[in-house]
Amino acid sequence: MERKDPIEEAKRYVENAKIILLEHGELDIDTRSYADRKYVKMAGNTLWNGCLLALEAVFHLRQGKGRPSIEKYKEAIAGRDKKLLSFVNYGYDIMHLYMGYDGNQAKAVSDVGFQTANSIIFRCELMLK
Repeated sequence: MERKDPIEEAKRYVENAKIILLEHGELDIDTRSYADRKYVKMAGNTLWNGCLLALEAVFHLRQGKGRPSIEKYKEAIAGRDKKLLSFVNYGYDIMHLYMGYDGNQAKAVSDVGFQTANSIIFRCELMLK
């Protein structure tokens, strides 16, 4: 079985999140918000998982039992790239908490989530080169 490039896979997650909102999000133009939290949550979780794939490719924190906490990622990132750390702190709040957990329906929140995901993935791609 051929291993996929983790950065390309992370970018695919971003595209999947876009499709979720485009096909199911039902954007209300007047309020600039999505009608159903369910699809915002799905998109936010998909974005965050894509970011974790990219981060894992750079930092290799999945060793031993269980999954690494966000704090372990932050510690590893802090020693190498302060800008990436800033993106991850912000992205965790936007994608994981506001979108993925709360299902914040404001399109502006989702837009920032997509921008931040792309920034995280891009920084990881640079670090792998």
